[in-house]
Parts: sequence; structure tokens; C-alpha cells
Amino acid sequence: MSQPASSGAKRPLKVAVQMDHISTINITGDSAFALMLEAQDRGYELYHYTPERLAMWGEKVMCRVEPVSVKDEADNHFSFGEPQRVDMSEMDVVLMRQDPPFDLAYIAATHILEKLSKTTLVVNDPISVRNAPEKLFVTQFADLMPPTLITHDREEIDEFRNIHGDIVMKPLFGHGGAAVFRVTQDDLNYGSLYDFFSVTFREPWVIQKFLPNVKHGDKRILLVDGEFAGAVNRVPAAGDLRSNMVRGGSAKDSDLTEREREICARLGPALKEQGLILVGIDVIDGNLTEINVTAPTGIRAIQKLGGPNVAAMVWDVLETKLKNKEG
Repeated sequence: MSQPASSGAKRPLKVAVQMDHISTINITGDSAFALMLEAQDRGYELYHYTPERLAMWGEKVMCRVEPVSVKDEADNHFSFGEPQRVDMSEMDVVLMRQDPPFDLAYIAATHILEKLSKTTLVVNDPISVRNAPEKLFVTQFADLMPPTLITHDREEIDEFRNIHGDIVMKPLFGHGGAAVFRVTQDDLNYGSLYDFFSVTFREPWVIQKFLPNVKHGDKRILLVDGEFAGAVNRVPAAGDLRSNMVRGGSAKDSDLTEREREICARLGPALKEQGLILVGIDVIDGNLTEINVTAPTGIRAIQKLGGPNVAAMVWDVLETKLKNKEG
């Protein structure tokens, strides 16, 4: 990491954002965009790139980036400077914010960014992101979850249905509510759905007991460095199981219940220890269902409903970590 100018003046942080191309995002709900707006307000130098531009030359990581400025204005939300080829160790912070799927390309990016560990703060920590697939990591807290099965085996799913009745089936590495199905105990489509999953997803699937109170909301709770930061209750649209806002769910403000505070307290130390600075957990009727560590959303929805500025909390934590590292 380069040092401040000899005059003693504090130089702006250099921040690179690894993301899906900024031209494709929906700024009304994109948490990466919220983090970029806050970074710009603080006078940081912002750079944008997409993951395929990373290049590892032995121990060195190079990338073609664009200086970027952002504006909270639909269809006019960014402008680029001239592209530059940079040594990524010159960056103070890299935000790893591209959306899943959590596939081999995603994993490869974590291996490349891991090379920056001695010079640059990568958020979230790429080793922990790689080792914490969201629908598997959560099973470390099985006592906080609804009954859950991870499998590809038909007989195991049949046994689970016999015990729990209505279930939810979803791909292990899915995201954004895609391919999430409720299967009732007498559902005649079950066999066809099993066949569809078999030819579509090679990895195991997540099978969970259906929670009827999902109709009242699936709460997204954000934690920053292991501490509760804000929450939003996502209510499914009429006729839909899924509460994800990209699937038509609506955002409602929400306070934490005693059970939800217990969940945050249980998860916080493990998240902090693993360098998972911005995490979104999903809770339905007091049941922890997912721990989202790749590119969790919710920052903008929380602030629009009168909640705290979670992006500012994130940057406060990162500034402190950088100061401690330099010290």
C-alpha cells in the first residue's frame, strides 16, 4: 500500500469495485452502488471493473479498471474516465461485489484476490467467501434453522417429505429467489420437479420445511463487522412464494424481535472472526434460512424506510481497519 504524501496531508483512499458492469445494475436497490455513493461523498478515488479483467502474473494481480464517478440518478448514474492498467496492490480497498452464481468463475476470482492479502483490504475476505457458500455456511447454526436437508438423493427427499410435509426446494448455489419451489405433500408435480432439478443442477439441493408465515415476510438483517446494522421485512407479492425484491417483494420497515437479536448475537463473532464485514442474513418467523456473504443487498431499502446509513457504517469500519493496519 502506498504511503501518504510527505506533506502529511491525508491522501484519499483508492477503492476498486469488482462488480457486474455498472451499466446493468438497478440503482434503486443495489448495495454496491450505495457503497460507491458513500465512498464518493468521502472523497475516495473510485475505480470500476468486472471480474474477467483480473490477471494474475505469478504473485502480482493486474487489472484494467476505469475511474468512475456515480450519481443517484436513474439512467445517468455513472461516468467513466480513461481506462487504466493497474497493479491492484496499489488499491487500499477492493469491494468484491459481483452477483452470484457462486460457480467456478466466482471461486477463481477469490483465489486471485487472495493474492492481495498483504497489501489491500478485500471485502468480504475472499478466503472466507470461498469457504462459506451461503446455503451451506448457514448449516453451522442448524439449531437456529428450520429442518433442512442438503442432498441430490430422491429417497432422502422422500423421507424428509414424509416427516415434514410441505417443503421448499431450491438450488444450493442459486440466488435472487430463482428456481425456488414450494412442494406440497400431495403435489403431483413433485416427480417432474425432481427430474427438472436433476438435469439442471449437478450439485446437491436445499430442501427445507415450508414455513407458512413467509407470507408475513422474510426479514433481511444486515450485520457490519458482526454487529446488527439494520433490517427490512420483505413481503412476497400476492400469489408468489418468494419475497426477494427482484421478484416483486415489497419492503417494509422492521424492528428486531428478541429471537432475531439472539440470532445476530450467535452469528456475530463467527462473521467478525472470518473477515465477513458486510453480511445479510434471512430470517422467516424466527428461523434463520440463509447467510449471504457474496453481494448482500438491503442497504438502500433500509435507508429509504428511514433506517440507518449502513454504507456509512461499512466505511467507518473499513477506515478503522486500514488505520490499524498502517499502525
